This record gives sequence, C-alpha cells and structure tokens, in this order.
Amino acid sequence: MVGIDEVARAAGVSTATVSRALSGRGRVSAATRMRVEQAADRLGYVVQASASSLASGRTRSIGVLLPLLDPWFFSTVLGGIADSLAQRGYDITLYVLSHDPAARAAMFGTFLRRRRVDAVIAVSIDLAEAESEALVGVGVPVVRIGGAHPHMTSLAVDDEAVGALASSHLLQLGHRIIAHIGALPQFDSDFRVPSQRRRGYERALRDAGVAPENELFEASDFTIAGGAAAATRLLTERTERPTAIFAASDEMAVGAMLTARELGIRVPEDLSVVGVDGHELGASFRLTSIDQFPREQGVRAAETVLDLLEPGPTTDAPPPHTVLPFELVVRASTAPPPAALPTPPDPPA
Repeated sequence: MVGIDEVARAAGVSTATVSRALSGRGRVSAATRMRVEQAADRLGYVVQASASSLASGRTRSIGVLLPLLDPWFFSTVLGGIADSLAQRGYDITLYVLSHDPAARAAMFGTFLRRRRVDAVIAVSIDLAEAESEALVGVGVPVVRIGGAHPHMTSLAVDDEAVGALASSHLLQLGHRIIAHIGALPQFDSDFRVPSQRRRGYERALRDAGVAPENELFEASDFTIAGGAAAATRLLTERTERPTAIFAASDEMAVGAMLTARELGIRVPEDLSVVGVDGHELGASFRLTSIDQFPREQGVRAAETVLDLLEPGPTTDAPPPHTVLPFELVVRASTAPPPAALPTPPDPPA
C-alpha cells in the first residue's frame, strides 16, 4: 500500500505539506496542492476518510441546502457545486428544505448541528431570522446563493435587472404589447426571484412610457407545460393579442413557443419570445434568453466556501456580497413586431 512518505518524495515536499494539501487543513499554494494531488493520483494514494477527519477535524463534506431538487436550475447549480468540490476531494451532503415549519425546525435545530459537514452552501433559500441565527451558530462557513446577508457570504444575480434587460430588448425592437409569464405563489417563496423579474419587466415598460397591464400577466410553474398553458390564455383570450412574451424561465418560454406553433402563430414574425436561465434547450429552440450561468454559480459557490475553509486573519468587516454576471443571448425567437396583427385564432379544441 502506498504511504504518505512516498507521495511526499514524489511531490518533492514534506509529509506535513502532503497532509495539509490533501486534508484541506492549513495554507498550501495552489501549485503545491496540484503537485501533491497529481503525485497522489499517480501513485494511487487515497486518504482514509476516518483518519483524515480525526487528524484534521474535517469531514471533507459540504452541506448543500436546496428548496427544490427537480427544476433544471437547481439541479444545474448542484452539478456545478458537486463537480467543483469533487475535484478538491470533498463530498456533498444534500438537504432539500421543506416548507413545513416542523421539518425546517428539525433541519436547523438538529441535523446541521450534528456537525457532519465542514461548511454549508444554501441555494436560493430565504431564511427566517431564527433559521439564520441557527445556521450561523453551527460554527462553520456559510455561503448562500441569493440576497446579501449581514452574517453570511453571498452570491446573487440581480433578478430585477434581468427582468428589465429582457423587457428592454423587446421594447427596443419596437414591441409595446408585451406579456409576462411569471410564477405561481408557491414558486416565489424564496428570495422572490420571479417577483423581482416582474418588477424589472414593469420598470422597463414604465421607463419606455408603456403602462403595465395585469391582463398581460399569467402565472405558471416553471415547466414547459405550465408555460404552454399560460401562453394559450395570453394568445387566445384578448382582443388585442400581445406581440411579445417575456417568460421568467426558459422552460416556460419554450412552452410559449410550442403553443404559438399549435395556434399557427409564427415566432418571431408574429410573436417574439424571451426566456431566462441559459437552459440547454435554448439553443435547440433558437430561443433568445438571459443566460444567468447556473452551473458557474455552483462552481463559484463551491470555490468561495473552500476559500473560507482556509485559515486566515479574522476581520470585523461584514461578509462580502458578490453580484454574479448574466448576459442577453439573442437568437431567432425575437424580431420587430408585425405591421398588422391578424385576428386572434380560436383556442385549440
């Protein structure tokens, strides 16, 4: 069996440096850590988890809190977190946080306090004050993807700016009857992301001198089917049909495009559609979208939490909040509005 001494000789460092590099305890330069990890891989050396935990006080596991697991955005963020942590020798412990008060109390009062994780990443979870205090009280680094917090390092996309950018793109093309497909209340419970995107949509309209209309808003469940149903109502129940739709997710936008096709409405000649996410379906459907780089969000969160695990000087400064990038990707689903609109078609039987 290969021992730590052999790894140290192969990497040209001390056994103490090998221990720090592979356990995550103590400062080691990135170049040295890479050299040690390559030597360990080449020799087939594996750190025994129990021994490493006893020696370093680390579990080599990061807790990840999610409000939901099924939606594409959350699974993609999780994939970025898991892959990035695996490259550094960390596992993840996944917690899907229920909306049930008793279940949430047990999560923050019992599970996390067992200290089976070295740090926590919370993804798009709006924490109550008592929950925030409990999470900080666990005594491990916490990074959250969401709004700024006085006691936690955070990363977030400005979702109001996202909504404004998507809507401004349509306005600049000449559209004035712009509908919006947002979220049902149960999908707007954490950080109010859909509400923020709707605020951006309404702000962009007002800035362009267009009054937002409640009749041009429909709520859905962030699925293709939900987007299709919402688009059916928007495209068949108004005397004056919208010339554009801004959907708060790419999946709902794809649903809107499929509905338009069924109704004989051409995209983008008769109807422009914009989504949000950077979903892999976007390129296939040639969908104009705001890419918020969800996988990169997970990678950034993982890198940030690992940096926090490195020992360093303490400070009284508030934890940093990083605004994450997003980008308008223009494809073939948006164009100037038609000069004259046809009579709205009858809804499908």
